[in-house]
Amino acid sequence: MVIDLTPLQVQSGSAPRLARRDPADRLGLTGKAEARAQRDAMLDELDELHRRLWAEAERSVLLVLQGVDTAGKDSVIRRVLRGLNPQGCSVMSFKAPTTLEIEHDYLWRVHNASPSRGELGVFNRSHYEDVVAARVLEIVDEPHWRRRYRHLRDFEQMLTDEGTTVVKVFLHISREEQRQRLQARLDDPTKRWKFRLEDLEARTQWDAYQTAYEDTITETSTDVAPWWIVPSNRKWVRDVAVATLLLETFRRLDPQFPPADPSLDGVIVE
Repeated sequence: MVIDLTPLQVQSGSAPRLARRDPADRLGLTGKAEARAQRDAMLDELDELHRRLWAEAERSVLLVLQGVDTAGKDSVIRRVLRGLNPQGCSVMSFKAPTTLEIEHDYLWRVHNASPSRGELGVFNRSHYEDVVAARVLEIVDEPHWRRRYRHLRDFEQMLTDEGTTVVKVFLHISREEQRQRLQARLDDPTKRWKFRLEDLEARTQWDAYQTAYEDTITETSTDVAPWWIVPSNRKWVRDVAVATLLLETFRRLDPQFPPADPSLDGVIVE
C-alpha cells in the first residue's frame, strides 16, 4: 500500500498540534515485513532519480531532520539513504558552534553547508536549533529568537528561489518512547557511547522543548517549505514515511540526464 502523507503536512499558517498527534501511528501499515519491503522498493526508484539529479546538476534537495534526542535522525540517514551514490550526498550535523562560527551570524555556517547543485543534502539537526534550543536554554532573549522565525522563512525562500527543494521533517516520539531508547543506550555497551548526561538534563525540559517546537513549526511551515510531522515511535513506520516523502519530492522534480553532446556522435574509442 502507498501511505497517505497528507495528514502529516502542516499547512502554512496552521499549528502542528503535536499533543494531538499519535507518535505510534502505523499510517495504515500492517507490520515490519510489509514496511521494509515497501521501503526497499522505493529505494530502488529513489536511487535512479538521485542519479539523474546528480547528472543534471541544476537543482538540489535539502532534507532537514529535527526531533528530540533519540527521535531517530541518525537511523533515518542510515536506512533511508542506503545505496545512494555518496558523491551526490552531503550530510551535516550541527554541533556547538566553533569560535569562527560564533564570530559570524548564526546562519553563516548553515548556508555554507547547504547542498550544491545536483546534491541531496541532509541536515541532522539544523538551523532550527538556533531557535528551539537557543530558546529553551536561554542562549538568546525572546526578541532575538522571535525575529529568527522571519530569518528562517526568508532563508528557505531564498534557497527555494535558487533551486533547492527544502523538505523539513519533525520526527515525533513520545516521552515514554524516549525513556526506553535512552535506557537501551545505557544497557547496551555498544550503544553507550551515544549517551550523554546532557540528555537527561534535556529530558527534564521535555515540555519546554515541545512548546518551542510547536511554536517554531507553526511560524515556519510555509507553502514553499512546509513541515511534515512523522510518527516515529515505530521505526519501520518512520522509515517508510520519510522514504515516501523523499521519493515523491524527487518524482515532482523529475530530474533528467543532460542531452548528449552531438559532437560526440560517431566517435569511436580505439
